[in-house]
Amino acid sequence: MLRAGERAPEFTLPDQSGQEISLTSLLNRGPLILYFYPADFTRGCTSEACSIRDLHTDLQAVGLNVAGVSPQSPDSHSRFRDKHALPFALLADEKKTVVRMYDVNGPLGFGVQRATFLIDPSRVIRDVIVANFRIAEHEAFVQKCIALAEGGRN
Repeated sequence: MLRAGERAPEFTLPDQSGQEISLTSLLNRGPLILYFYPADFTRGCTSEACSIRDLHTDLQAVGLNVAGVSPQSPDSHSRFRDKHALPFALLADEKKTVVRMYDVNGPLGFGVQRATFLIDPSRVIRDVIVANFRIAEHEAFVQKCIALAEGGRN
């Protein structure tokens, strides 16, 4: 798995609308919380996405952006995003190319690890967490990123 201090690999994936989105284009807006999740519409992934949604105003206030990545199709992401009013991009990595680039493939190549990266605009990974079954740890990580960004603005 990629660690803090390493350079985040560049990628381009379709979002929930089928529009191609690159890491660089996401970082043009500022630091990015890039999170990988196993599947749309599952209990844990829905809980994680909704917790990030509920923090979205705070994220925007400190200049942080968010994008989620999983192996489902743009259509699945569109339905998931609409159903839960998610205000951030969901990227479709159907061949798990980016999942492998970030080394978050599940055990024996099955599934996707639940991992969240904080990436700065120069593509350096500033922090990362992996907590496959502990959704609350991802929410705490996002809150920590908000606090760090607030501290950097003062």
